[in-house]
Amino acid sequence: MAEFKRLNERVFASPQISVEDVAQAAAEGVTLIINNRPDGEAPGQPSGAEIEDAARQNGIAYKSIPVGSAGFSLPQVDEMQSALKSTQGRTLAFCRSGTRSTMLWALAQAKEGRDLDEIASEAREAGYDTSAVRPTMEMLKQQSTG
Repeated sequence: MAEFKRLNERVFASPQISVEDVAQAAAEGVTLIINNRPDGEAPGQPSGAEIEDAARQNGIAYKSIPVGSAGFSLPQVDEMQSALKSTQGRTLAFCRSGTRSTMLWALAQAKEGRDLDEIASEAREAGYDTSAVRPTMEMLKQQSTG
């Protein structure tokens, strides 16, 4: 069973989830699952289609925003921002370790204009370090405030 790490009231990050983890996510009030892991990244990894099917069977919306070795792009940040706004319930974002999901969430939050230290603190409390994307967070926040 994957560990869902709370970033804030509405968002959790997780290492790779299984089809069985989706029912647990539903029981915890998750209404959207965001897959930040490219298919075929590791042997034995469930496909996005398998997770999506399990999500739909449990009444959970599903969004794929894969982040590969090339890193993050502005369209991915925009997709994450849009996905997070699309639900009133809880969101579970996952990748191999939860790090890419947390970084993409942090970038989307910065683009919303949130306080960067607060974003970093929430990530840190969940066990993630956003310092690698801090310069990009600063740029996105600056753009959001004009």
